[in-house]
Amino acid sequence: MARDPTTVVPGWPEGRDPESLASASDHESQARYATPRSDRGRLRLRTLLAVIAALLFVICSAAAVWIVSLGPAPVGEGLAFSTEVLDRDGKLLRAYATAEGRWRLPVRPENVDPRFLDLLFAYEDKRFLTHHGVDPAALARAITQFASHGGIVSGASTLTMQVARLLEPRERSLGAKLRQMVRAIEIEQKLSKDEILKLYLSLAPYGGNIEGIRAASLVYFGHEPRRLTLGEAALLVALPQSPEARRPDRYPAAAQAARDRVLDRAVEAGVVEPGDVARAKAEPVPRARRPMSKHAPHAADRAVAEAPARPTHRLTIDAGWQARLEELARDRARAIGPNVSVAILAVDHATGEVLARVGSADFFDERRAGQVDMTTAVRSPGSTLKPFIYGLGFEDGFIHPETFIDDRPVRYGAYAPENFDLAYQGTVSARRALQLSLNVPAILVLDKVGPNRLSARLAQAGVRLVLPTGEPPGLAIGLGGTGVTLADLVRLYAGLARLGTTVALTETQAASSALQPRRLMEPVAAWQVGNVLLGAPPPDNAAAGRIAFKTGTSYGFRDAWAIGFDGEHTIGVWVGRPDGGPVPGILGRTTAAPILFDAFARLGKPVAPLPPAPRGVIFASNRKLPVPLQRFRPNGVPTGDTTPPLRILFPPNGAQLDLTSGGADASAPIALKFAGGQLPITVLVNGMPRATLRGRQTATIAPDGSGFTRLTILDAAGATDSVLLRLQ
Repeated sequence: MARDPTTVVPGWPEGRDPESLASASDHESQARYATPRSDRGRLRLRTLLAVIAALLFVICSAAAVWIVSLGPAPVGEGLAFSTEVLDRDGKLLRAYATAEGRWRLPVRPENVDPRFLDLLFAYEDKRFLTHHGVDPAALARAITQFASHGGIVSGASTLTMQVARLLEPRERSLGAKLRQMVRAIEIEQKLSKDEILKLYLSLAPYGGNIEGIRAASLVYFGHEPRRLTLGEAALLVALPQSPEARRPDRYPAAAQAARDRVLDRAVEAGVVEPGDVARAKAEPVPRARRPMSKHAPHAADRAVAEAPARPTHRLTIDAGWQARLEELARDRARAIGPNVSVAILAVDHATGEVLARVGSADFFDERRAGQVDMTTAVRSPGSTLKPFIYGLGFEDGFIHPETFIDDRPVRYGAYAPENFDLAYQGTVSARRALQLSLNVPAILVLDKVGPNRLSARLAQAGVRLVLPTGEPPGLAIGLGGTGVTLADLVRLYAGLARLGTTVALTETQAASSALQPRRLMEPVAAWQVGNVLLGAPPPDNAAAGRIAFKTGTSYGFRDAWAIGFDGEHTIGVWVGRPDGGPVPGILGRTTAAPILFDAFARLGKPVAPLPPAPRGVIFASNRKLPVPLQRFRPNGVPTGDTTPPLRILFPPNGAQLDLTSGGADASAPIALKFAGGQLPITVLVNGMPRATLRGRQTATIAPDGSGFTRLTILDAAGATDSVLLRLQ
């Protein structure tokens, strides 16, 4: 029976139908079960996010641990480079490979042709100056191209990443690439862009043992990368990508193709004009490696041996002149004959700086003992010491360049000097005797000067003659009976050019320049010697009166010498066999002198004039000289002559006189007392006549001023005595 909806059922809410209540109960039940399902979804989402966060944390932590495990970022500290020896202007004379045998020369970006850098950025890393080690745009492009083409189309390595690869192990893998990216970011934080570029330019591989653009430019093109042609620059950009497969000395076609691709990319980037590219592609690719520069090898080896830890050595040598003189020595040695070597030493005599040192004809020629530096070898000097014998005679005042001297046979016990041609000239002037290198007059003058005094004076100037142990200097040293080096002879002749003082020869710019000049002879005497040598007969086809020079030939044709100077430079030449063997036919005048004159010509500028005559030089013909100076009289007095020897009694030799004592000024005269000799007596101050004494044995002489002064007296028979004073 149907229920009346209005019927009240006990226990049910008033006005509510049991069916409606049942329906409501269902809805409430559904509501209770719907809430837990929503919570579970959110829980799953939170769980997923937590897992992702945990994974990211683990990944980041692992990445951080991995990055920390890599250690400090490499920045090139302690990187070994080739030792360099540079000339006075910074040009490379010689380089030495690293301990691993690599040619790796440091270079700065400003010393590289700007066009190379333009091509490098256009081809390798367009945004090098703006990115921070990794180029996101290039990386995205590389990934997209790899995905679409199934292989690598273009790389994403930046120059900084390449530097990281060059500084650390160079394996190829995804891990290595990630490592490079991390290192690149670290390097960018520590180094400037210029420093990063400097590392790339110094380390980029160019095939074999060649690293860095500077070594590559020298090996493949023979010049520094400061000036490159467009084709050369493009080739140097292309090679580091595949240095072995593109080596131009082995695979010139591959090298040329790679170079042309770089040029094409440069046109697309608008870096160069198409017309320039066409000309660059027409340039030939080098097909062989050039030898690394090896100029001045003896000087370079010595500099490195003295400071082996120093990476760069700066010498005073001029690379251009050095190269020209090396070529000269090599050509002349080959023309003279086998086993013969040539040594040349050129200096700036104002400073003593060595401008060129050619120690041998060819450093790598074993037959000519090329590795022996003949500029420092002790050899017989022949006649090259004669100018210093005459110089001391001029200084002592017993001869003048126009003094007559006899060239006739003479004997000193068992020693009888002879001229080279075994002939005699009779009576000649001292000037002519020195210019013709006559032996007898030189020995006569040396006998009066004294061999011991000559040796001591040269030692005072910084040059010690080499004699057998325990043997004193004898007259034979005037004709080559001693040992001396080419370097020492050049120092002595430079002293003549400097008007009587020598300076030590220096070859490294790090050497001390505070060395004091050392006295060789008085300025007047030095100038007179130079003036005489300026008139020496030059070799065939050479101009006279431009270079003051002297030649020499040692006994047995073992050494040929020529040393000369102009107003700025002194050059010495030696020719002979390094083993000391004879070379029949070599002579100083015909073999060494032509090389000397050619060496001056290869300087590349006009010969500088000699300095003007100093105060005190006597310009006079023989007939107008004081009587004692008109003819030289050798040591000894005529038989039966009982005249006591001439000697200065006061002041004594080496005395120091105070010119200002007693209120006198620097022009106050000094007292002279002497004894012996034949009247009249001529008094000379620094080689210049001041008075003639005809009866008195005392005199007052006005000095030139403070400083060293040589006081000399001569008698009518030619006897002399001399003292050196210091006036203050």
